[in-house]
Amino acid sequence: MISQTVDVNLLTSTHPDIAKRISLVGLMYSIVMLLAGIFFFVLDFELITKSTSVSMLLMLLGTVLVLYGVYRIFWRSRELVYLPTGSIVREYNLFFDLQYLNTITDMLNNGQLSNVALKNQSSGNIRLDIMLARDHKFAAVQLFQFVPYCYTPVTQVYYFRGTEASAVATFLLKSRN
Repeated sequence: MISQTVDVNLLTSTHPDIAKRISLVGLMYSIVMLLAGIFFFVLDFELITKSTSVSMLLMLLGTVLVLYGVYRIFWRSRELVYLPTGSIVREYNLFFDLQYLNTITDMLNNGQLSNVALKNQSSGNIRLDIMLARDHKFAAVQLFQFVPYCYTPVTQVYYFRGTEASAVATFLLKSRN
């Protein structure tokens, strides 16, 4: 067991090449949902035959669409972007059994994730957080261990570029299958 104290967390740390931007597609999708919700409200108020069940359905649809549209605008309209290439960055979590702790730690300390596919689980004592650019030119990786009630960092945040980032993408693909 590695008893190393690391205060930096991958998802809260900042990197100079990563920036948050507003996703125009996500923003447009959110606006369309808001407008559709408003349309259902207007349709409900302008409906000549006031059928209770139709009115309730229109109000429910309008409310759900407006609330989900507002949620998407404030919390889902931003995306992480790798600035040198303009590629969108996605976040992944892989869970492994405790037996892989030393193997993964050694691979990260050596700066290379091997071509060995480790068995990913739906949950486990070890969590590997990965941020990967869509074009596989940038990756950030950190390993966590479950200590009662929360995952604590075991390693620092490792940043990979170029072919090393492509190796992280290959490791991710092999481990997720």
